[in-house]
Amino acid sequence: MDNEKAILLKELHGDLVRKYRKHAAVVETIWQSFSPNERGECFKAGAADGAVLQHPLDRSLGVVYKIVPELNLRDLTSDPAFLLTLFKHRTTTSLFQQYCEGLNGSPGDHAMIEESVRTRGLKHTNSFKNCYTMFQGDMYATSYQLMAKEALAVFEPAIRARVCVPQSVGEFIMQRQIFILQTLNILIDDILDQGSPSRDRKAPPKKKTTDDGAAAALSKLSIQASRKKRTLSDLVASARDHQDTLEEYLVLLSTEPVVLAHAVNIWFFSRPELVPDEKGRRLPVHTDKYIGAAVFEAIHSSIQVAAIWKYIASVLELLENRAQTLFKHHVQSGTGCKRFKRTSNVYDSTGNLRVSVKGNPEDLTVSDPQLHYMLRLCQPKLTVSTATPWIKKLAELYQTHPQERERLEDREADSLGDLAMIIGFVQQGADDQLDFLDFVVPIDNLLGPGVAHEALKKLDQFTIEKSGAKMGFLYQDMIADCLSGVQGQCDEAKVKLAQGLKAEWPAAPATRPEPINPSRPQEPASLPQTFKIDESTAEIFSRLFSKSQSRGPVAWAAFAEAMAKLGFSITPKYGSVYTFYPPDSMTAKKSFTVHRPHQSKIEGYRALTVARRLRTLYGWGEKTFQVE
Repeated sequence: MDNEKAILLKELHGDLVRKYRKHAAVVETIWQSFSPNERGECFKAGAADGAVLQHPLDRSLGVVYKIVPELNLRDLTSDPAFLLTLFKHRTTTSLFQQYCEGLNGSPGDHAMIEESVRTRGLKHTNSFKNCYTMFQGDMYATSYQLMAKEALAVFEPAIRARVCVPQSVGEFIMQRQIFILQTLNILIDDILDQGSPSRDRKAPPKKKTTDDGAAAALSKLSIQASRKKRTLSDLVASARDHQDTLEEYLVLLSTEPVVLAHAVNIWFFSRPELVPDEKGRRLPVHTDKYIGAAVFEAIHSSIQVAAIWKYIASVLELLENRAQTLFKHHVQSGTGCKRFKRTSNVYDSTGNLRVSVKGNPEDLTVSDPQLHYMLRLCQPKLTVSTATPWIKKLAELYQTHPQERERLEDREADSLGDLAMIIGFVQQGADDQLDFLDFVVPIDNLLGPGVAHEALKKLDQFTIEKSGAKMGFLYQDMIADCLSGVQGQCDEAKVKLAQGLKAEWPAAPATRPEPINPSRPQEPASLPQTFKIDESTAEIFSRLFSKSQSRGPVAWAAFAEAMAKLGFSITPKYGSVYTFYPPDSMTAKKSFTVHRPHQSKIEGYRALTVARRLRTLYGWGEKTFQVE
């Protein structure tokens, strides 16, 4: 008995009914206000590569026109009532009613598929011998193999009533209903998104190529050995700077809906269920039950990595493994989606479904060296020593072929930067012969008014109910326990030293960590200064500190140039990470570290992150910069 598709169908239908009931009036108003071109763009936005049927008999997408001919560009864009009537039919009738009867008394899904089988040559590649699919009651869309005559006799009345059909036909009926319901679910989201008056719908300008030496240097990914001996305090300062960045991101995650929505979308569309298993099967994308888990993971992952950096001296290996896990998480559903397989019902040590590299990465050495090196970084038992050569090979590739990096998705480039930063951080420590145990370092409804706040409130309630405390305090207690253990070891070591014995552990500072609190108040590091600057530089900072969601993007090279005009010096660090050092004339002395963004543009949630860091470190804001 196969009931996976039955479960999926019911979930998709329930999602659509709930969404349309809640947003029907707004969806109808927006869709009717769209021009035919706007309706077409909205329809194509939810399709893979924008490929849709142009008309009911369009054969360019293979058998699609035989299964869902009504989902075509001509009919959906010429008359707005066509889609709205389809919405109403699919949300006000049951799946069984849709099986029996279509729009305005037209043939239902069963009759439509049988017509395609009879007149259009629709035929399944699998024969499904002695297999039938039931489309009635609790057994709706459930398939059975009937080997015994007695079993077939039980189903005979349903077969005569045409509610139980050969599975070779039943598969197409289920495929039709799933395709329509999933398309309509996506369309509601895209209509609401396209019709929102608060968002900028202008496409960002294309990045122009430039021969400017500074811009070219900034585009390179590299890990450079430090020319001077790094002291322990340098390493601690670097870790603290990254900790501050992560905690600033947690603040944005908790206070800016656009940042939370972006993070939830990344987790929703990159989960392991979307990687094909050993039989090539994928679990569904657009079912709302996964959204709750995506919200949880977006918050939990950010708090977790912040906690790890607060205790980097003692859990460095955990941080290293976490960085690889996140990198693999995004590669397996992005650039490398065809090079991984999921083992069904098997979980790894972190509790996630096990996903592993399939085939030999060396096969890609010539055809796709970037993916070859990335797959190497996804291999199990990765260490700093084994990862460093592949990071360097990527750096060399990007130096000679910078366009290769632009093929990555944003989330892949970000996670690669994080992995490179950690590997570089550890490598520098190893080069300086530092023992890390010597010290402890404390390391799209969501955009609606109040929705993100309520979602986070529910998450807090969930963690309190399940564990007795908010998530950040759980990690705080973990760090406190670890530090307490280290202090005990230090005290024991002191006693042994006093007795003339060799201590196993060097002394470590005994500090109780501050809570990982994403809602902590913003405190500028110094009294704000004002700067008299030229108009073009002022425009750069105006975009960064603008509170409008439609703020324009800021080119990375332009941002670096603006900082340089203020007297900042710029040093590339690990991978795509750069540190800006303030001039001696500035009151605030703390450096500013940031990832060079993928596609070399600071926009969206990244602009919020950069602006908040500059505001916190230097007290800057919209009134800081005055045109000369």
